[in-house]
Amino acid sequence: MDQVRVIELKESVFADNDAEADRVRAEMRARGQFLLNVMSSPGSGKTTTLTGLINALKGEYRIGVMEADIDGAVDTDEIIRSTGARAIQLHTGGMCHLDAGMTRTGLESLETQGLDLLFLENVGNLVCPAEFDTGASANAVILSVPEGDDKPLKYPLMFEKADVVILNKIDVLPYFDFDEDKFETYLRRRNASCDVVKVSAKTGEGIDVLANWVRRRVEAWRG
Repeated sequence: MDQVRVIELKESVFADNDAEADRVRAEMRARGQFLLNVMSSPGSGKTTTLTGLINALKGEYRIGVMEADIDGAVDTDEIIRSTGARAIQLHTGGMCHLDAGMTRTGLESLETQGLDLLFLENVGNLVCPAEFDTGASANAVILSVPEGDDKPLKYPLMFEKADVVILNKIDVLPYFDFDEDKFETYLRRRNASCDVVKVSAKTGEGIDVLANWVRRRVEAWRG
Protein backbone atom coordinates (compact mmCIF):
# COMPACT_ATOMS: atom_id res chain seq x y z
CA MET A 1 0.00 0.00 0.00
CA ASP A 2 2.89 2.34 0.79
CA GLN A 3 4.35 1.70 -2.67
CA VAL A 4 1.04 2.66 -4.30
CA ARG A 5 0.99 5.97 -2.45
CA VAL A 6 4.58 6.74 -3.48
CA ILE A 7 3.79 6.06 -7.14
CA GLU A 8 0.68 8.22 -7.01
CA LEU A 9 2.66 11.06 -5.44
CA LYS A 10 5.34 10.81 -8.13
CA GLU A 11 2.74 10.88 -10.90
CA SER A 12 1.15 13.94 -9.33
CA VAL A 13 4.49 15.75 -9.11
CA PHE A 14 5.23 15.09 -12.79
CA ALA A 15 1.71 16.08 -13.86
CA ASP A 16 1.88 19.35 -11.94
CA ASN A 17 5.31 20.09 -13.36
CA ASP A 18 4.22 19.31 -16.92
CA ALA A 19 1.27 21.69 -16.60
CA GLU A 20 3.54 24.47 -15.31
CA ALA A 21 6.04 23.75 -18.11
CA ASP A 22 3.30 24.15 -20.71
CA ARG A 23 2.35 27.51 -19.19
CA VAL A 24 5.96 28.72 -19.21
CA ARG A 25 6.38 27.63 -22.84
CA ALA A 26 3.15 29.32 -23.94
CA GLU A 27 4.08 32.57 -22.22
CA MET A 28 7.53 32.59 -23.83
CA ARG A 29 6.11 31.85 -27.26
CA ALA A 30 3.65 34.72 -26.84
CA ARG A 31 6.60 37.03 -26.08
CA GLY A 32 8.60 35.68 -29.03
CA GLN A 33 11.30 34.27 -26.73
CA PHE A 34 13.14 30.99 -27.38
CA LEU A 35 14.64 29.01 -24.48
CA LEU A 36 17.15 26.21 -25.09
CA ASN A 37 17.66 23.76 -22.21
CA VAL A 38 21.23 22.41 -22.32
CA MET A 39 21.90 19.15 -20.50
CA SER A 40 24.95 16.92 -20.09
CA SER A 41 27.21 15.24 -17.56
CA PRO A 42 29.75 17.31 -15.60
CA GLY A 43 32.86 18.13 -17.60
CA SER A 44 31.31 17.62 -21.04
CA GLY A 45 31.96 21.25 -21.98
CA LYS A 46 28.54 22.89 -21.55
CA THR A 47 29.85 26.29 -20.51
CA THR A 48 32.62 26.38 -23.12
CA THR A 49 30.18 25.34 -25.84
CA LEU A 50 27.69 27.97 -24.72
CA THR A 51 30.40 30.62 -24.69
CA GLY A 52 31.29 29.92 -28.32
CA LEU A 53 27.65 29.72 -29.33
CA ILE A 54 26.68 32.98 -27.63
CA ASN A 55 29.60 34.81 -29.18
CA ALA A 56 28.50 33.52 -32.60
CA LEU A 57 24.92 34.73 -32.09
CA LYS A 58 25.08 37.83 -29.92
CA GLY A 59 25.20 40.19 -32.88
CA GLU A 60 21.78 38.90 -33.98
CA TYR A 61 19.94 38.15 -30.74
CA ARG A 62 19.59 39.70 -27.30
CA ILE A 63 20.73 36.82 -25.13
CA GLY A 64 20.23 35.79 -21.52
CA VAL A 65 21.65 32.82 -19.65
CA MET A 66 20.56 30.91 -16.55
CA GLU A 67 23.28 28.77 -14.99
CA ALA A 68 22.07 26.01 -12.67
CA ASP A 69 24.31 24.35 -10.11
CA ILE A 70 24.00 22.93 -6.63
CA ASP A 71 26.35 25.68 -5.45
CA GLY A 72 28.93 28.16 -6.71
CA ALA A 73 28.85 30.75 -9.50
CA VAL A 74 31.90 29.81 -11.56
CA ASP A 75 29.98 29.23 -14.79
CA THR A 76 27.95 32.43 -14.51
CA ASP A 77 31.09 34.46 -13.95
CA GLU A 78 32.70 32.84 -16.99
CA ILE A 79 29.71 33.49 -19.25
CA ILE A 80 29.58 37.16 -18.26
CA ARG A 81 33.34 37.59 -18.62
CA SER A 82 33.62 35.78 -21.97
CA THR A 83 30.43 36.92 -23.72
CA GLY A 84 28.99 39.95 -21.95
CA ALA A 85 25.58 38.26 -21.96
CA ARG A 86 23.10 38.88 -19.18
CA ALA A 87 23.41 35.89 -16.84
CA ILE A 88 22.27 34.73 -13.43
CA GLN A 89 23.12 31.80 -11.18
CA LEU A 90 20.42 29.39 -9.99
CA HIS A 91 21.20 27.26 -6.94
CA THR A 92 19.09 24.12 -6.63
CA GLY A 93 19.53 23.58 -2.90
CA GLY A 94 20.99 20.12 -3.40
CA MET A 95 18.55 19.00 -6.10
CA CYS A 96 20.08 17.37 -9.18
CA HIS A 97 17.76 19.01 -11.71
CA LEU A 98 15.62 22.01 -12.54
CA ASP A 99 11.85 21.87 -12.89
CA ALA A 100 9.42 24.28 -14.54
CA GLY A 101 8.80 26.22 -11.33
CA MET A 102 12.53 26.84 -10.93
CA THR A 103 12.72 27.93 -14.55
CA ARG A 104 9.94 30.45 -13.99
CA THR A 105 11.74 31.82 -10.93
CA GLY A 106 14.94 32.10 -12.94
CA LEU A 107 13.23 33.91 -15.80
CA GLU A 108 11.71 36.40 -13.38
CA SER A 109 15.07 36.99 -11.71
CA LEU A 110 16.82 37.38 -15.05
CA GLU A 111 14.33 40.08 -16.05
CA THR A 112 13.88 38.79 -19.58
CA GLN A 113 12.11 41.82 -20.99
CA GLY A 114 13.97 42.83 -24.13
CA LEU A 115 15.63 39.41 -24.56
CA ASP A 116 14.73 37.05 -27.38
CA LEU A 117 17.12 34.08 -26.97
CA LEU A 118 17.74 32.39 -23.64
CA PHE A 119 19.89 29.47 -22.58
CA LEU A 120 19.39 27.30 -19.51
CA GLU A 121 22.51 25.36 -18.53
CA ASN A 122 21.01 22.57 -16.45
CA VAL A 123 22.71 20.74 -13.59
CA GLY A 124 25.48 18.41 -14.78
CA ASN A 125 23.79 15.02 -14.71
CA LEU A 126 22.65 12.50 -17.34
CA VAL A 127 19.70 11.21 -15.27
CA CYS A 128 17.53 13.64 -13.28
CA PRO A 129 17.37 16.66 -15.65
CA ALA A 130 15.77 14.52 -18.35
CA GLU A 131 12.86 13.61 -16.07
CA PHE A 132 11.58 17.16 -15.58
CA ASP A 133 10.17 19.37 -18.32
CA THR A 134 11.64 22.84 -17.73
CA GLY A 135 9.28 24.66 -20.08
CA ALA A 136 12.06 25.12 -22.62
CA SER A 137 11.37 25.54 -26.32
CA ALA A 138 13.88 22.79 -27.17
CA ASN A 139 16.36 20.46 -25.48
CA ALA A 140 20.05 20.04 -26.31
CA VAL A 141 22.22 17.24 -24.95
CA ILE A 142 26.00 17.49 -25.03
CA LEU A 143 28.07 14.30 -25.07
CA SER A 144 31.84 14.58 -25.06
CA VAL A 145 34.12 12.10 -26.79
CA PRO A 146 35.94 11.00 -23.59
CA GLU A 147 32.62 9.85 -22.09
CA GLY A 148 32.29 7.04 -24.63
CA ASP A 149 30.04 6.10 -27.53
CA ASP A 150 27.67 3.93 -25.47
CA LYS A 151 26.00 6.65 -23.38
CA PRO A 152 22.72 6.62 -25.38
CA LEU A 153 22.30 3.00 -24.31
CA LYS A 154 23.04 3.69 -20.65
CA TYR A 155 21.02 6.90 -20.28
CA PRO A 156 18.10 6.41 -22.68
CA LEU A 157 15.69 9.06 -21.41
CA MET A 158 18.24 11.85 -21.73
CA PHE A 159 18.81 11.09 -25.40
CA GLU A 160 15.13 10.43 -26.08
CA LYS A 161 14.35 13.98 -24.91
CA ALA A 162 16.95 15.63 -27.14
CA ASP A 163 16.07 17.83 -30.11
CA VAL A 164 19.77 18.06 -30.86
CA VAL A 165 22.72 16.02 -29.61
CA ILE A 166 26.00 17.91 -29.64
CA LEU A 167 29.07 15.69 -29.84
CA ASN A 168 31.80 17.79 -28.23
CA LYS A 169 35.60 17.48 -28.04
CA ILE A 170 35.93 16.01 -31.52
CA ASP A 171 39.48 17.38 -31.53
CA VAL A 172 40.48 14.46 -29.27
CA LEU A 173 38.83 11.70 -31.33
CA PRO A 174 42.24 10.27 -32.36
CA TYR A 175 43.14 9.68 -28.72
CA PHE A 176 39.99 7.90 -27.49
CA ASP A 177 38.28 4.65 -28.35
CA PHE A 178 35.13 6.39 -29.58
CA ASP A 179 33.36 4.77 -32.53
CA GLU A 180 31.26 7.41 -34.32
CA ASP A 181 29.28 4.79 -36.24
CA LYS A 182 28.40 2.93 -33.05
CA PHE A 183 27.41 6.19 -31.39
CA GLU A 184 25.07 7.01 -34.27
CA THR A 185 23.57 3.50 -34.18
CA TYR A 186 23.02 3.60 -30.41
CA LEU A 187 21.56 7.10 -30.57
CA ARG A 188 19.07 6.18 -33.30
CA ARG A 189 17.79 3.30 -31.18
CA ARG A 190 16.70 5.94 -28.66
CA ASN A 191 15.89 8.87 -30.93
CA ALA A 192 15.35 8.57 -34.67
CA SER A 193 14.64 12.23 -35.34
CA CYS A 194 17.05 14.41 -33.34
CA ASP A 195 19.76 16.38 -35.08
CA VAL A 196 23.45 15.71 -34.42
CA VAL A 197 26.07 18.46 -34.48
CA LYS A 198 29.76 17.69 -33.99
CA VAL A 199 31.88 20.42 -32.41
CA SER A 200 35.08 21.21 -30.63
CA ALA A 201 34.26 23.94 -28.16
CA LYS A 202 37.98 24.35 -27.54
CA THR A 203 38.98 25.01 -31.16
CA GLY A 204 35.66 26.42 -32.36
CA GLU A 205 35.16 23.76 -35.02
CA GLY A 206 31.48 23.19 -35.73
CA ILE A 207 30.22 26.11 -33.64
CA ASP A 208 29.00 27.82 -36.82
CA VAL A 209 26.94 24.72 -37.65
CA LEU A 210 25.47 24.73 -34.16
CA ALA A 211 24.68 28.44 -34.43
CA ASN A 212 22.82 27.77 -37.68
CA TRP A 213 20.80 25.05 -35.95
CA VAL A 214 19.79 27.55 -33.26
CA ARG A 215 18.86 30.17 -35.86
CA ARG A 216 16.58 27.72 -37.66
CA ARG A 217 14.86 26.68 -34.44
CA VAL A 218 14.35 30.27 -33.28
CA GLU A 219 12.77 31.26 -36.58
CA ALA A 220 10.55 28.17 -36.63
CA TRP A 221 9.49 28.89 -33.03
CA ARG A 222 8.48 32.40 -33.96
CA GLY A 223 6.50 31.08 -36.91
